[in-house]
Amino acid sequence: MNPTNNSMNPSLIKTDIDLYAGQEKLRGQRLDMASATPQTSTLVFLHEGLGSIAQWKAFPAALCKATGCPGFLYERRGYGIGAPPPDPDSHQWPMDYLEQEARILDGILEQCQVEHPVLIGHSDGGTIALLYAATHSTKLRGVITEAAHIFVEDVTVKGIQRVVQIYETLDLKAKLARYHGERTDFVFQRWADRWLAPLFRSWNVEKHLAAITCPLLVIQGEKDEYATLAQVDGIKNGVSGPVEINIVEECMHVPHLQAKKKVLKVMARFIASLGPDRF
Repeated sequence: MNPTNNSMNPSLIKTDIDLYAGQEKLRGQRLDMASATPQTSTLVFLHEGLGSIAQWKAFPAALCKATGCPGFLYERRGYGIGAPPPDPDSHQWPMDYLEQEARILDGILEQCQVEHPVLIGHSDGGTIALLYAATHSTKLRGVITEAAHIFVEDVTVKGIQRVVQIYETLDLKAKLARYHGERTDFVFQRWADRWLAPLFRSWNVEKHLAAITCPLLVIQGEKDEYATLAQVDGIKNGVSGPVEINIVEECMHVPHLQAKKKVLKVMARFIASLGPDRF
């Protein structure tokens, strides 16, 4: 890992780092807290399907300050300004792209020496967090999902179809280009094509949930435009460990930005309940 930039305030040190998934270089960021001890949990932020480190905005730093926990963020393969040019042969994600990213995550956490992780995943990142927990619950202090999917619904498809129209006719492409640069079309089309593919309608990861035994907080906006509460019910009924549900009223797909204060409080309270006796 090579530090590339540091910024400091009285309690938090932010460091940009390089890491690798196989031969592919990824961008990461550490948020180190001066008050952290060797037993303090590390908050691991997993971005959405069109996301990046920067698209989390100030939320990770705010949550780290609220809890006293250090944080770790990274951009998955193919995302972000610093990603290599797209491979012409990789214009489509495989059907199990989320499962693949969950498998890669273990090596990334080891490479970056992340201790006592609490996974915090938004949308695709939430699904990846669940899939990782299904095989590595004993390595986790806990998991927080926000707008995670465990299967495809009609509302999911309709929501993504609307986003495609917005991308093609309004300024969404320009907004995403701030974070993904020349890769923007590649990132968007790969995401949209996978979720809109007829074969992907049968995608379902409910069978993996019973293996999740670590504490879990499930957050979803009441008016999420890509999912119904069937996603939340499926997670709640499927996992084997303790689970807490929080439905954010009058909120859509991005509760940590659309209801920041409330979500910050809910997450901080859950994280505070995860003591070192988990190990």
